[in-house]
Amino acid sequence: MRISSIQIYVIKMPLKSPFLTHLGAVTDREGIIVKVTDLDGASGYGEGVAFSSPWYTEETVQTSLHMLNDFLIPLLKKNPIQHPKELSKVFQSIRRNNMAKSALETAVWDLYAKRNSTPLSKILGGIREKIPSGVVVATDSSVKALTQIEDYLGQGYQRFKIKIHPGQDITLLSEIRRSYPELPIMADANSSYTLKDIDRLKALDEFNLLMIEQPLAFDDLIEHAILQKEVKTPICLDESIVTFDDARKAVEYGSCQVINIKVGRVGGLYEAKRIHDYCLEKNIKVWCGGMIEFGVSRAHNIALATLPGFTIPGDISASSRFWDEDIIFPEVIVENGWVKIPTEPGIGFQINEKRLREILVAERNYPF
Repeated sequence: MRISSIQIYVIKMPLKSPFLTHLGAVTDREGIIVKVTDLDGASGYGEGVAFSSPWYTEETVQTSLHMLNDFLIPLLKKNPIQHPKELSKVFQSIRRNNMAKSALETAVWDLYAKRNSTPLSKILGGIREKIPSGVVVATDSSVKALTQIEDYLGQGYQRFKIKIHPGQDITLLSEIRRSYPELPIMADANSSYTLKDIDRLKALDEFNLLMIEQPLAFDDLIEHAILQKEVKTPICLDESIVTFDDARKAVEYGSCQVINIKVGRVGGLYEAKRIHDYCLEKNIKVWCGGMIEFGVSRAHNIALATLPGFTIPGDISASSRFWDEDIIFPEVIVENGWVKIPTEPGIGFQINEKRLREILVAERNYPF
């Protein structure tokens, strides 16, 4: 791979409606788009999915920019590669900072797939022509939650993730179940409980949830194993799974029955695929999580979710779920609950340059 330049675009766009969790509200989404161009003029795109503040992980947009500028791009300059999977070794001297790594790594994957005239999904080993779509219900009242669910059902979504926390859990889920007894729902706690809440968490078993996601501490594996022995509902780990070894340990400890794989959280597509392959071998269910992302990251998620182990609908909703206008075309659409897999080389979507420029905050260029 003969890289000639890398461009970084910092963008910011308002959400159509606030995204609410107990950790705070997201009303505007700032992000990073990475463009990697080779000597023949072909370009690949990746997206940095860290938020503006460190509420989900310790990374932010600004720390990602620092890592890309001062460490990751210089490392790639010094270490030419032939295949995107080699970046895992190139970046191994840098601890964590997975979202910054993923921003650059996914751009290289897109470029590699385009250079091979093959859809990224096929490069990764995907087998699907379409994937089922799930959606997140994140609001501050049961009335609004039921309204959102009704709207999303009309759009065909196949799985509903309900954001919960102590004080907004049992009553909220009771009202949803009363209105929708058979609805495929899961609950996402974003680490808002402790083992002191074990009776409250046991009470969630009556709602026939697909899973409860990350109920305990963001960096915990041991206490989740204790909890999983006490509850019937499958535990899904999200924030706790940052590396392949985290996934392996979680499975060996019995910390969960499901893993949410987010490309940005684990450092890129190579690590995401390794975790997927291991979970497939161990009969652990996986699904592809979302990060309130723009279209570039959404496109990479679509490609990943075509792998055979992704049997649960992921957080891969339509572009219109968050944006009046996305930065890709065609935009991602959900048809009768399904997203079609692009057949064009790479991620299969083009960049909407006009829209990108409209929401551009800053731009940097790195010639090789």
